[in-house]
Amino acid sequence: MNPHASMIITLSLIMGPLITISSNHWILAWTGLEISTLAITPLIAKQHHHGAIEAAIKYFLTQATASTLILFSSIINAWTLDQWDITQMSNNTSCAILTTALAIKLGLAPFHFWLPEVLQGTSTTTALILTTWQKLAPLSLLVMTTQSLNTPLLLLLGLMSTLVGGWGGLNQSQLRKIMAFSSIAHLGWMITIITFSPKLMLLTFYMYITMTTAMFLMIKLLETNKISMMMTSWTKLPTLNTTMILILMSLAGLPPLTGFMPKWLILQELTKQHMFIIATMMALLSLLSLFFYLRISYCATITLPPNSTNYLQQWRHKTNQKPYLAPMATLSITLLPITPTLLTLL
Repeated sequence: MNPHASMIITLSLIMGPLITISSNHWILAWTGLEISTLAITPLIAKQHHHGAIEAAIKYFLTQATASTLILFSSIINAWTLDQWDITQMSNNTSCAILTTALAIKLGLAPFHFWLPEVLQGTSTTTALILTTWQKLAPLSLLVMTTQSLNTPLLLLLGLMSTLVGGWGGLNQSQLRKIMAFSSIAHLGWMITIITFSPKLMLLTFYMYITMTTAMFLMIKLLETNKISMMMTSWTKLPTLNTTMILILMSLAGLPPLTGFMPKWLILQELTKQHMFIIATMMALLSLLSLFFYLRISYCATITLPPNSTNYLQQWRHKTNQKPYLAPMATLSITLLPITPTLLTLL
């Protein structure tokens, strides 16, 4: 890619979500979302093959539809209340349209169909950006409008996303698709708690970014795209392979790892709100996600699952160690003991 074009895309990618987060006017927030969408689309299509082009078109059309709905929602609200303030959303129709639009932006169920396909068609680095940085702007809009949103609708979206995120990943063999369904499931947990405790939602989002970033960096370093390729990952970096298994268990939410912290606190908050049935359902649905994390771990522990296809042996080779991978992996595993400190910082 041309260096000047690369610089413009990178700056736009950084500035888009920041404009949305710092804005108080709907038009400015919408502008930031559009800048972010237009910046990431060339990165998705950068590989110049049919899968990448198809993923870029799917992403652009989906995000353009969501942006149109956001603009439509803000216009209805401005027509009713004669103001464009983001925090002043009192029109029920506007709130319902806005919730739908942001659910499409985030890839929440039942608007999740674009996310696994787009992640599968692009590179690992772009998939990392799509599942972390690109979620920042829509979630910030949800936090700013959380007092006006419909709580039962958000709970329904959260439960559906947790179910689809776990169920959809069960039969997948592509790692990027599995991470897409993992993202959907984690977003379901965030949306479930957002109206009760926005600060807890932000803590969950920070933990999600940490664990997902570490996992994608390891996938890129090991140069693996399928679960079947994980069975020879131990020949490259045995220590990294062991760390990756711990991060997978952290993503699944097993104690005493970092990923247990947000799930534990969310279940505690739902129990305080006397939503025992929803808390029980969320805990049970998380077992679906645990299954496909265990599948990846199984293939990474020097074991060969039954298969009828011959795979080429990947011999050990010198890899370029990334200095930021070690701290990200450490944070993804060891933050549970300092949970009280993190809660006081919010």
